[in-house]
Parts: sequence; C-alpha cells; structure tokens
Amino acid sequence: MNFQQVMQHEYVDFAGIEESYFLLGLLSAFDNRFQAVADKMIQVVSWKQFFAIICINMCKESPTIKELAEIMGSSHQNVKQILLKLEKKGFVEICTDAQDKRKQRVSLTQTCLEFCVENDERSMQALTAMFEGISREQLQITIQAIMQVVDNLKKL
Repeated sequence: MNFQQVMQHEYVDFAGIEESYFLLGLLSAFDNRFQAVADKMIQVVSWKQFFAIICINMCKESPTIKELAEIMGSSHQNVKQILLKLEKKGFVEICTDAQDKRKQRVSLTQTCLEFCVENDERSMQALTAMFEGISREQLQITIQAIMQVVDNLKKL
C-alpha cells in the first residue's frame, strides 16, 4: 500500500490529521510490518532477538544488560527475556561482571557469529530492496528527524 492508498483508505479518515500524529502512526505500523517480515525471513531468531545481537555486536566491549537496554530503547526486563531466549539457543553468554558482581555482561557466542556471517548477504539484499528508490540524502534527513524526536522524547 503506498502513501496515496493509505490516505484514501476506505476504513480510515486521515483528513486534517497533523503530520506529527500521522508520522507516529506510520512508524508504529512500519515497526509491526517490518517485524513480521523480518521474523519470517530470519526464522531462527525473532527480529527483536536479532536486533539485540546487532546491538551487542556494535558495542566496543561486552555490554551490561542495563547498557544494552538503553541502546535498544527497551526495559531491562524485556531485554533480559530476549537474552534468556538467545542464551537457550546458544547465541549469547550472560556472565557476571568481574569488577561489579551486581552487573551482568552479555557477549555473542561463536555460534552466533557464524549465524551472522551465514545470513549477512541475505540481510544486505533485503535492506537494499527495502530502501530501493530512497536517496542517501533522504535517509540522512529521516535519520536526523527521528534522532531529534528521540532526543525530545527523552526530555519528557
């Protein structure tokens, strides 16, 4: 469904809706649709689990669960549940921090790293297809706008 079809949908009246409200709805609907497609594509892990893997992999050192929750924009409890499922699959290890026994650090296993390598090309193909027809400038503007909204949200 393209933008014009959405705006003219027979079940919904978008007339007069403020752009910021429309964008929030669009982002929420996108998140749902993307998660469904990604879950089908990845199959071995859910999109949320794969997102956790991506975030852990980008960290300079093994993050704590609290740090990972902050990076992912989720609660400690939700991230812990995601990590426990990944741990059962042999994709992450959760260990007590050497300096502070109250903290738990997360690292990716060799099994996980191999899974990522095996699926990298397919992921890149999907991303390329998903962003087809969108210029680098459009992406940068969208990223800047969403980052500003995130900064504003933190102030609330």
